[in-house]
Amino acid sequence: MTYDIAIIGGGIVGLATAHHLAFHYPDRRLVVLEKEATLAAHQTGRNSGVIHSGIYYRPGSLKAENCREGRKALVRFCEEEGVPYEVCGKVIVAVREDERPRLHAILERGRANGVACELIGPERLRAREPHAAGLEAILVPEAGIVDYRAVSARLADRIRARGHAVRTSAGVRGMVERPDGLTLATAAGEIRARFAVNCAGLYADRVAKMSGQDPGVRIVPFRGEYYELKPRARHLCRHLIYPVPDPAYPFLGVHFTRRVDGRVECGPSAVLAFAREGYTFGTIHPRELAETLAYPGFRRMARRHWRKGLFEIGQSLCRRVYLASLRRLIPEITLDDLAPAPSGVRAQALRPDGELVDDFLITETDRVVNVCNAASPAATASLNVGRLVAERLAVRFA
Repeated sequence: MTYDIAIIGGGIVGLATAHHLAFHYPDRRLVVLEKEATLAAHQTGRNSGVIHSGIYYRPGSLKAENCREGRKALVRFCEEEGVPYEVCGKVIVAVREDERPRLHAILERGRANGVACELIGPERLRAREPHAAGLEAILVPEAGIVDYRAVSARLADRIRARGHAVRTSAGVRGMVERPDGLTLATAAGEIRARFAVNCAGLYADRVAKMSGQDPGVRIVPFRGEYYELKPRARHLCRHLIYPVPDPAYPFLGVHFTRRVDGRVECGPSAVLAFAREGYTFGTIHPRELAETLAYPGFRRMARRHWRKGLFEIGQSLCRRVYLASLRRLIPEITLDDLAPAPSGVRAQALRPDGELVDDFLITETDRVVNVCNAASPAATASLNVGRLVAERLAVRFA
């Protein structure tokens, strides 16, 4: 099978890239290669379903720029395609005096990014979220919720409708560059393409090395563990309630998210996963775990942040510790209000010096564009990230 472009990875970023290429370069033959039997099986299908506003990200960063534009494109796409979504807004809540300066810094960052946001006091917070605790909060009206699996399914439908291939159970196992293109060894047979895009998520660093490029980072998997509120307790959260995040980490802390189907999720925690697809504590891939533990960047990060790591492990193993984090935001919640919910794994790129990559990371060879780090808000930003990646590739054949 011969194509002009092969997109490796059937998550939302890979599908958005293929969608942009299919629309703007209709004469190019495309194939999306997904290793699982279904699309959006990992990060895309297991995230919290939030449409982010772009309030948290460093002004001028790829995350900030792509989140703002990607959010607009995502909402337009949902309206055009009839995908259920809701712009319900969120609050970021300070519950202690020492959190106020960080809350105000987030407000200024949001304004610098062009995000509609305002500081509200306890009275307006209670009017919006009657059961939430807080000294003050940021109201972000543009935040919303959507089912990213549904978005991915519609993107795949559009790609197929334009005559292109979306192949599942076709994981890429090897890549060889030829004078006129690439040969990809996949679980579904050999694929030839002139160019490729690596949107492999949890395995993006490995695919980058297949392309002949060392991305200079290692993907370290962090499992996010969730609970959901039982139906009788769902009234405790009307929309989205977030804590003030710790600026030392790219994670936003345990929060409350109403889903488009009416469920309310609580989480996630952030613990090291013992496999790149380690969705449970007992899922262990010895080789992948050994690679993580041997990586100098992980050891340096662990030495720097071991206290935080121990807290997250305790939160993972003890429901009462998890509950204490939840009750900071909604004091009325009890253990009896919680039911287990599916977990997710975040593909976090980590540098050899132990620093977490806090922005999207896209590298290139002559034949391959590698999306090496596309953690949150990649789903929100996906349509704009897909455009950016497609444009970087298109200069080679335009």
